[in-house]
Parts: sequence; C-alpha cells; structure tokens
Amino acid sequence: MKKTAKIHFTSDIKISDAIIDNPYLLLLIEHFGIAMPLNDKTIEKVCEENHLNSGLFLTIADLYNGVQCSSELPFSFDDTNTIITFLQSSHKFYLDEIYPDILVNIKQIAEVNDSREVALVQKFFVDYFSEVTEHLDYEDKVVFPYVLDLYGQIKDMPHPRKETKYSVKEYKRHHGDIEEKLNDLKNLLVKYLPQKNDQAIRRKLLLNLSELEFDLNIHSNIEDLILIPLVTKMELHLKKSN
Repeated sequence: MKKTAKIHFTSDIKISDAIIDNPYLLLLIEHFGIAMPLNDKTIEKVCEENHLNSGLFLTIADLYNGVQCSSELPFSFDDTNTIITFLQSSHKFYLDEIYPDILVNIKQIAEVNDSREVALVQKFFVDYFSEVTEHLDYEDKVVFPYVLDLYGQIKDMPHPRKETKYSVKEYKRHHGDIEEKLNDLKNLLVKYLPQKNDQAIRRKLLLNLSELEFDLNIHSNIEDLILIPLVTKMELHLKKSN
C-alpha cells in the first residue's frame, strides 16, 4: 500500500480523495464504522452523518497520515465510547483477518521452502501473536470495561462513586509496544531467510506484516496519546467530585 505525505487533514477535504491518496485510511473508516460509498462528501459531512467528533476523527486520521498528534488534545469525556469502539474494531481486524492471513502466508512458504529458518519464522510469529492476543484480551476484559464504567459514573453524577483499586497507572505499566517484534521478523525475511521459489508469497507476507505493524502502531498511539490522558482526567474529575 502507498503511504501519503505527512500532511494534516482538514474537515473540508473530500474523504474519498484522502482514501485514494492513502489507502491505509480504509482501516480508519472501517474502525469508525463508516460505510462506503462516500461520494464527494467532506470529512465534516461524514462525521456529522456518523455522529462522530470531527476533531477526534481528524486527529486519528493524521496518525494514519504519519502526523503525530499534539500532547494537548481537546477531547471530551463524551468521546470515550467512540475511542473504545474504534479500538475494539481494530482488535477484531487483528484477530479475525490479518493474523489468519499472515499464518496462511507462512504456511504457503513452508510448502515450497523446507529450510530450517521457515519453521523458526512460523514459531516466532505464533509465539509473538500469542503475546498480542494476551494484550488485546487484557484490554477487552479489564481496561475497556473500566474506562466505560468511569464514563458511566461521570454521566450518573452526583451519585457516589463506586470504589475500585484499578487505575490507568496500572494500564500504563502493563502497556508495551506490541508492534516492535514485527520489525525483527521482517528483517529475518528480507535479510536471512533462504529463498526457494517463494518470492511472490514472501512479498505478500511482508506486505501483510507491514499492514499489521502500521495499524498496531496507530493503535498504540491512540492509547498512549488519546485514551490514557483522557482516562487520567476522568479519574481526577471523579476524585475531585467526591
């Protein structure tokens, strides 16, 4: 997939033009639950029709365009559900689509390439994705319910806050860069894995790994730069109100 130049999006840009320029944005609209066709609608119009905060959309779109977001982002607590839904959609993409595709690619290489290194590649990826699955499961079962519960308490004030020992600080300690090891795997495929009539399959595998790595990086940035700061503010808000 082609990546576009590092430019900021604005709300008056036609979303179809942006996607044609940077096809990775197909993942963006999918995670936001936006359906095609998009006609000649602007980003502002699409956000309005889908009940999305255009500022949040533009910030995440910039991440897909290679532009880091500001450390001071004007998001409200009402953006919480949208952020969580977006991240849950990305989990589904990893588990149900891109991971099975990559595993198929590796098995196809193994069918034509019996070198010892191919077996190592397969074991490396299976072990790696086991770590990823554990991380995603932790988010789905612990982090996201906690965040949504905080939001529910804020909307339900002034009722007493439900006590919990969990906090976003624990999530930050648990949170790692799950995309880093993919670079090691790509290096192995490009630099060291002997080739045995597997060039086309290897190309497809590398492209799928790059797509996974790219979206995982966006996923981590959303959590580190948007979700965690927002949850920190929610915790402080509830603490001050009690």
